[in-house]
Amino acid sequence: MCIAFDDLCARARYAVEVNGFAPAIGAGPLAIRNGRHPLLVPSSPALVSSPSPEGRGGQGVRTHGTERGSVRTDGTNRGSAGEDAVPFDLVLAPDEVTILVSGPNTGGKTVLIKAVGLLCLMAQSGIIPPLGPQSTLPVFDAVFADIGDRQSIAASLSTFSAHVAALRDILEHATAGSLVLLDEIGSGTDPAEGGALAAAVLRTLTRRRVVTLATTHLGALKQLAAQTVGIVNASLQFEAETLTPTYRLLKGVPGRSYGLAIARRLGLPPDVLDLAERAVPDAERALEALLATVEARARELEAKQRELAERDTALREDAARVDARAEDLARREREVTTRAQALEREAREQTRAYLLEARRKVEDALGRARAAVDEATAREARRLLEQAIEETTGETAGDKAGDKAGEGGKGKGERWLSLEELRRLKQEPSDAPRRVPRPAGPARGAERPTATAASEISLRGLRLDEAEPVLVRALDDAVAADLPYLRVIHGKGTGAVRKLVHEILSADPRVKRFGFAPANQGGHGVTIVEFTA
Repeated sequence: MCIAFDDLCARARYAVEVNGFAPAIGAGPLAIRNGRHPLLVPSSPALVSSPSPEGRGGQGVRTHGTERGSVRTDGTNRGSAGEDAVPFDLVLAPDEVTILVSGPNTGGKTVLIKAVGLLCLMAQSGIIPPLGPQSTLPVFDAVFADIGDRQSIAASLSTFSAHVAALRDILEHATAGSLVLLDEIGSGTDPAEGGALAAAVLRTLTRRRVVTLATTHLGALKQLAAQTVGIVNASLQFEAETLTPTYRLLKGVPGRSYGLAIARRLGLPPDVLDLAERAVPDAERALEALLATVEARARELEAKQRELAERDTALREDAARVDARAEDLARREREVTTRAQALEREAREQTRAYLLEARRKVEDALGRARAAVDEATAREARRLLEQAIEETTGETAGDKAGDKAGEGGKGKGERWLSLEELRRLKQEPSDAPRRVPRPAGPARGAERPTATAASEISLRGLRLDEAEPVLVRALDDAVAADLPYLRVIHGKGTGAVRKLVHEILSADPRVKRFGFAPANQGGHGVTIVEFTA
């Protein structure tokens, strides 16, 4: 049990070390995303010092040949653990079963097919391999690999003979559920015959639906993908200007061999290279030129794609900044609106308080004027009334247009009454309609038209800001005319106007009491107001 537990912990530690993700098993065609060779992934020294899995054959795995192209170096001394390994994506469509990888030497072709085999075997062994998310690996019943050279004088085996023996064994046992890895297929003999044999083997494996990865330098095989359904070209990207590999897998594009270019860089005599270039067949030269054009076009498209990606990122950042700015402005607008509403409510409350205080002062002065018994007392009352109006004019000047102060500091529509007029008003019968003189001009004591205070007003159809001044003026007129009561018709509706009416009446000290009218006289749609004596 301790050994089993330690085994599970080791698998988990390895998955964390290589940042691996568990692939989907048998859920579709081969799909390797962000794949890396297990020995090229930065990891701990204990993991690096383990023997290479490729050097050992396991159950269900048949290998042919010795190690060719060590996974620790691929011709450029690149690949030692701890260096950055370029990941690859290899995704097969449902109708694709054979990948033919071409390109120059030291480009990473052999390392690529070894990585695919190791990743599949690790997953089937219960080890999470160095894969990215959303990867899919089929379950293979066997893995066949012909990688490297195997010569034997005793067995009379040349390099080509060893490859042919391996191909014979693969063709005898490989099924639709197998994985086949072929390195430098068709090499070791005449290129024409080797190419023809390699094409026949690949077509046979493709017809059987055997998943096959093969590498080659033969130009004839690069045209095989265009002639056979199920075979697709691939290559490892190579910088033509510097003749250095980038190790980036390009699916669908065959690769150039760059044999003469590499030989020129390694210092072969120019006259020898000139003879070699003239000896290249026209078809091969035309194919190389076509591939060079395709590679240049691919590099241009890649550069444009990077530029578009950068522009898209910049646009997204600008859009995010604009959205943030708009949100900030909207927040400030909400704050300003809320503050304005609060200030408006506060101003309304202060205005209403000023009006009530002004009415109280005016009523006190009017009460003294009505109670005056001689001319001296009347003059004092008039003085107090004028002082009260002057004190309240500034407080109410900005409230409503109808509440602005008139000439001489007196309220609009008011005039001073003499002592005789006050006494005459007091002697009129209480049931007679009371008339309050209204001024028509600036002259005090001149004759002016009169308006009768109504004992009933209607606020129906008015907004709250319209109903309030109408009600206040009606109360003033009713009190000035000494009416015993006032009928306020506000209707039922939503009840907003009725609530406003009751709030104003509750705060007015001149109102003795108020309540709804009887049901046959309007009910809750009418409020009856009674004034203090």
